[in-house]
Amino acid sequence: MKQYTSDKEAADALHRSYQDLTSEISKVIVGQEEVVRLVLTAVFCQGHCLLVGVPGLAKTLLIQTIASSLDMSFSRVQFTPDLMPSDIVGAETLDKDRNFNFVTGPIFANIILADEINRTPPKTQAALLEAMQEYAVTVAGKRYELPRPFFVLATQNPIEQEGTYPLPEAQLDRFMFNITLGYPSYESELQIVKNTTGAARVALDKILHADDILAFQQLVRRVPVVDNVVEYAVKLVHKTRPNTAMGSERASQYLEWGAGPRASQHLIIGAKCNALLNGKYSPDIEDVQAVALPILRHRIVRNFKAEAEGITVEQLIQELL
Repeated sequence: MKQYTSDKEAADALHRSYQDLTSEISKVIVGQEEVVRLVLTAVFCQGHCLLVGVPGLAKTLLIQTIASSLDMSFSRVQFTPDLMPSDIVGAETLDKDRNFNFVTGPIFANIILADEINRTPPKTQAALLEAMQEYAVTVAGKRYELPRPFFVLATQNPIEQEGTYPLPEAQLDRFMFNITLGYPSYESELQIVKNTTGAARVALDKILHADDILAFQQLVRRVPVVDNVVEYAVKLVHKTRPNTAMGSERASQYLEWGAGPRASQHLIIGAKCNALLNGKYSPDIEDVQAVALPILRHRIVRNFKAEAEGITVEQLIQELL
């Protein structure tokens, strides 16, 4: 890992590394620039991501490609209805000398792809809760630290609800971003088909190592923020809370629950990182707005009136912005 003489030099290095990463990822992933930006923002902010999209939009490929461009360990867990917590965390086994040894599960990696996370029952989903919040797991009363950096990048299919178990709000709140993937444009899909129906296979270079990621995560935390940007972020979150002193009229009309303090924290840390990725040394209100939608989307709950009138969460957030 390179040592930097100042935070300004480190910030410039992060900006260059981000450009190198996006260039490398674009060798495999066509379009989806906004999704790539948000996932990399979460990586540099030490956050987790939930990617939601219909089948065939390369959610899994996107995460695998990002993992391939980072020199860190990677595990993929396919979530199914019969998956047990021990299949993720690991379990104690009896060896030939009749001693219990802990055999680590796939969660002991830097990047975890939780594929179709809503296909497994709540008991197994809960196995991720401690890991995502505490960066450790507890088995048979003993605590095991997870490797750092540690990210959970989960995928979810929004249209097939049969045989699925919706994530509880407590677990949704652990995800920094809820990212919605849309269909590619006509030009992008042309390029995708040309790239994926031939014999050529792309080999990606490793752009950043684990130590680099950890250093950049600490750098993001040190970025200064002026008071009016912090006030804007906190006021924005308060506006989502119905029937409160600072809650907006639309929130009281259409929302059951608003966002909690974790949303305010993520808005600021996300704005700091967004500023660095764009070559700035301190965030402004536009950086808060750039990360607001994926941060707030899964933290506010519509009431029956909003559902009956077809008012979406995205519409409400855009109005608050």
